[in-house]
Amino acid sequence: SGPAMSCDTFNRRWNKISRRIRVPLGFLSVIFYFWLARPSFRSLLLSLVLVAPGIFLRSYASGHVTKNVQLTTTGPYGYTRNPLYFGSILIAFGFAVAARSLWIALAFLVLFLVIYWPVILDEEEYLRTQFPAYEAYANRVPRLIPRLGRPQTSADGKFSSELYRKHREYRSILGAFCMYLVLVARIFFWR
Repeated sequence: SGPAMSCDTFNRRWNKISRRIRVPLGFLSVIFYFWLARPSFRSLLLSLVLVAPGIFLRSYASGHVTKNVQLTTTGPYGYTRNPLYFGSILIAFGFAVAARSLWIALAFLVLFLVIYWPVILDEEEYLRTQFPAYEAYANRVPRLIPRLGRPQTSADGKFSSELYRKHREYRSILGAFCMYLVLVARIFFWR
């Protein structure tokens, strides 16, 4: 039981660390991103195929989620248990397309696996302890990649613009707009 115990201890510690460093690491990755980015107008247009749906998904999910109050199973949560993370992944890889850099795409993949995957698993453990219905929900709805077709939950719920504003998800639109502005400026001024 010694090695298993130390592995569990490591996982718990890493989950706490990954939660703390994900935002500062995000800022560092932006610097890395603009240093390696070699955008073109074509790559910017292609990136919208991932960035726009990612922003939409994050916005739509934020209008349904009531964090720590009740188990959210409506809207996009009927297709994936983590629509906010899935939307972030779409946005990140969309910007990797915009940058035309395989190194950026690989860095984003590593960041997701090392930082966000443990956070997702940790959040699932929390939800299991807080909401008895979570286990049945988790058995019906995939963790990350959405299931196509009908939603896997029967709970009825409508998008709430009040929740959207409360979660300040409009920041992802503003952030994407600023990223595109800097990428366009990079095309013109920093070839």
